[in-house]
Amino acid sequence: MAELTTIRRRQDDGVAWVTLDRPDRLNAFDGVMLAELRATWRELRADDRVRAIVLDAAGDRAFCTGVDRDWALAVEEPAEGADAGAGPAPPGAVSVGEVGTPFQFDDPGAWLGPKANDLWKPVVAAVQGMACGGAFYLLGEVDVIVASDDATFFDPHVTYGMAAVFESVHLLQRLPLGEVLRMQLLGAHERVSAARAHQLGFVSEVVPPGDLAAAAAWVARTIASQPALAVQATLRTIWTANELSRAAALDVGVPLVAAGNAPEALAEGQRSFASGQRVTPRVR
Repeated sequence: MAELTTIRRRQDDGVAWVTLDRPDRLNAFDGVMLAELRATWRELRADDRVRAIVLDAAGDRAFCTGVDRDWALAVEEPAEGADAGAGPAPPGAVSVGEVGTPFQFDDPGAWLGPKANDLWKPVVAAVQGMACGGAFYLLGEVDVIVASDDATFFDPHVTYGMAAVFESVHLLQRLPLGEVLRMQLLGAHERVSAARAHQLGFVSEVVPPGDLAAAAAWVARTIASQPALAVQATLRTIWTANELSRAAALDVGVPLVAAGNAPEALAEGQRSFASGQRVTPRVR
C-alpha cells in the first residue's frame, strides 16, 4: 500500500499492529486517517499471515479523541469557489456529515472500523489516555479492549451542542443502558475511569501503562496461535448472535459451523488431545 502518514503498521508472529499516529492532534482522525484505516483494514482481510490485530495509538495522552474539528470544519465549509460537483475527493478531503439534505449523510464510521470494512479477524484495542467521542466508532467494533489504568472514556458531544448518535449506538452494544445514558448526557462533565470500565465489562483487563503493549500482545498472539477459520467463525457467530434473536442466531449457526470446522484443523486438534498435550491457562 502507499506510504502511511497518519497511522503506523507492523507485523509480528501472526499479529498486525495498527497504530494511530497523530499524537500532536490527540490521535483525532482526519480525511487522510479515514482513508488509511479503511485501506489497512481491507488489506488485512486478504493477508493470511495475519490472524489477529492490535490497535493502539502513539503518545500517552490519548488513544483517540474523535474527529479533528479543524479538518471537519474545513470539509463542511469548503473554500469559496470550490466545485461541489468535481467528483470523488482525494483521501485528504474525504467528506463527513450531511450531504444536501438531512436524509443523506457521510458517516466516518463507514471508513474507521474493522467490522464496517468486513474484517472478521480479532482486533484487540490497547487504550491509554483519553478515548472519547468518535473513538467509540473504533472501540465499538473491536473485540477485546485492554486499558492502562490512566485511561478514561467520555463523550463530549452534547456539551458542545452536538447530538451523540452513532457513538451511542456503538456503546449500547457493550454497556448497560443506564451507563450509556449517564455517559452521553453528562458529556464532558464526567469521565469513566479504566477501573469503572472494567467493572462494567467494557474493558476486559486493566494494567499499568508500561505493561499495556505486552498485555495486548499476549491476547492477540494467543488468539493467533489457534486455527484461523475456527477463530473467525466464532467471532462472526458472536457478533451476529448479539444482533439477532436466539432462534435466528441458532439457525445462522449451521452454516457457520460448517465453514469454521476445517477438517485439517479438527484433525490437528484431535491429535493434540489424544497425545495428552494441554495448554497451561493463565487465570485472569
